[in-house]
Amino acid sequence: MTLSTNAVEQHQRDEKLDLVFRALGHRVRREILRRLSQHPALVTEIAAPFDMALPTVSKHIRVLEEAGLVVRAVDGRIHRCSFGPEPLRLVESWLEQYRPFWEGSLDSLAAYAEDAEQDGQ
Repeated sequence: MTLSTNAVEQHQRDEKLDLVFRALGHRVRREILRRLSQHPALVTEIAAPFDMALPTVSKHIRVLEEAGLVVRAVDGRIHRCSFGPEPLRLVESWLEQYRPFWEGSLDSLAAYAEDAEQDGQ
């Protein structure tokens, strides 16, 4: 049995989304991304503010790289990392399907607050 092209593409998107959410699931990796969103940095610069060994920070960077959130350029022994925002578009697209729920909930809350205010007067 072969999967349709749409099913294969959806599976690939789901796999990529899993990698992105896994990468975002740790506060150190989120902080690394925050810093890299401001400017590219060497691996040693990324590691400096953290109270952990360089190999540990490198593992966090690798997880971010696997998700496409960090792009590493290597020039000899110099490793420069930069922010790769494209995978966040996939997250945004995934979240977009829940927008009607949130907007509906906020509209309901606003209506409830207006009714409560009118009842109180």
